Amino acid sequence: MAARPTVLHERAEPITRATLESVARRVTGGQARDLASQLPEELRGLVSRPTEDPDRFGFSEFLERMQSQTGVDHQMATDGARAVLDTLREAASAKEYGDFVDQLPQEFWRLTGPGSGQLQPRRIGT
Repeated sequence: MAARPTVLHERAEPITRATLESVARRVTGGQARDLASQLPEELRGLVSRPTEDPDRFGFSEFLERMQSQTGVDHQMATDGARAVLDTLREAASAKEYGDFVDQLPQEFWRLTGPGSGQLQPRRIGT
């Protein structure tokens, strides 16, 4: 078990990249650009998109994309994506993060918690 955090740490950059690129594809281009404007320069390009229409894929496909792009198992993809999105929540304004989450299907709330229109506490580990 002690090796798991080390593996996650070693995979942090690819997991961050895959998470941000994938969720950016799931929201409108305008929302992705709005979110990107609040991120550090080195991460903006991962979130900003030239097209407006979001890709339509569900939570399972999101995790499959994560696993394929990073070479990690299902649990590590889930844990890694959750960590990236938790950091995104801290980096962006509450309004911008809420607007972003509101464009994701509710099944993504397992990682993000509810959006701005849903004032419910996030259930950790669900």
